Amino acid sequence: MERIVYDRMAELDSRHWWYRARREILARVIEAKAKPPAGARILEIGCGTGHNLDMLGRFGTVDAVEMDDAAREVASARLGRPAKTATLPALQGVERGAYDLVALLDVLEHVEEDRASLVSIAARLRAGGRILLTVPAHPWMWSAHDVVNHHKRRYTKRGFRETIEGAGLEVEMLSYFNSLLFPVAAAARLAGRLTGKEDSDDKLPPAPLNKAFELLFGLERYAVGKVPFPPGVSLVAVASAS
Repeated sequence: MERIVYDRMAELDSRHWWYRARREILARVIEAKAKPPAGARILEIGCGTGHNLDMLGRFGTVDAVEMDDAAREVASARLGRPAKTATLPALQGVERGAYDLVALLDVLEHVEEDRASLVSIAARLRAGGRILLTVPAHPWMWSAHDVVNHHKRRYTKRGFRETIEGAGLEVEMLSYFNSLLFPVAAAARLAGRLTGKEDSDDKLPPAPLNKAFELLFGLERYAVGKVPFPPGVSLVAVASAS
């Protein structure tokens, strides 16, 4: 990703509506679908500035992997010990058969070899372990946001399932999310395309709007994984070794 993306992440990840609501949604998915055991060992791959580490820490002991040096420094401070560096799909130095939960949150779209990466991640799971994944949805929504974040692709729901299953994994849950705000996001992407004024979508909105978006997006935590969701900006999945 561009340096500015990490800088904005470090600046905004505790305040921006998207980060805040998303963490609570993912916590509910972990509780309801991933169900790590007490004292679980958890790994986040591509942890960025570490903004998910406290949330993941509710469920066990967390290790982290991040390639960007500056982001890894911030994540290590949050983690209280050094985050590791390793590339996908190799995951050099990451212990095999060690983790009850591996989180790959908006990372797979950055990786050229997505299926091979999932195969490698599966090898790091303990028996009964699971992988929590999120990716951006809808290739037609491709925009400046994807360019500045160095995305390789956005996924269709079917394509995401095929990628997971093609890696020899079983899909235990697959759902859209960020669906309530999808019409707003889709309209903004299409307007930007028509006017030629696309941006990277990561600015902090005015406080009242930021709070409103957080409340609205956050409502999804009560239903995601329980009822079918209409199309959303993102996809979330829980997968296990077959």
